[in-house]
Amino acid sequence: MTGAATTGDDGIPRCPWVGDDAEYRRYHDEEWGTPLHGDRALFEKMSLEGFQAGLSWITILRKRPAFRAAFDDFAPEAVAGYGEADVERLMADAGIVRNRAKIEAAIGNARLVCEMAEGELDALMWSFAPAASGPRPVSMTELPAVTPESEAMSKALRRRGFRFVGPTTMYALMQSAGMVDDHLAGCWRALPGR
Repeated sequence: MTGAATTGDDGIPRCPWVGDDAEYRRYHDEEWGTPLHGDRALFEKMSLEGFQAGLSWITILRKRPAFRAAFDDFAPEAVAGYGEADVERLMADAGIVRNRAKIEAAIGNARLVCEMAEGELDALMWSFAPAASGPRPVSMTELPAVTPESEAMSKALRRRGFRFVGPTTMYALMQSAGMVDDHLAGCWRALPGR
């Protein structure tokens, strides 16, 4: 998708990556680019973005209910307590992405979140949100895959021991969690007063 905002069969202009998929429409209209706060919510977002690496986001979005059930709704305290039996349970769960490295990273990342003070993960991640500047992008080709802010966030998280938090993954998180607003000009979510 390289084009500008497109109007769907419902008459609403959206970012072109949405296409005609009903779940993507709901996600775009209700979640993507909406500021997300809270350690648990951001841990979930970090985990799902990590599981998405190498896959399409729609795959993760469709599996999100199964991920939430399998990972105790991404409560960091619960996930931090997982042991080898839990890793094997998760590896056998066809409802999620069964990748041992990603599963172990999510558990390790939960342990790191639990070592942080309440609200520290939220404050750390949001500290990399850039100030809004310049004109709104018109085309998907204007959207970066990596920014200096996502590189800095990735480095800061990696220094603390977090895994599957590369700069491209962190930029996708920044977009989805509303740390940056990459709704294209012409998208109804980009209109004043949305």
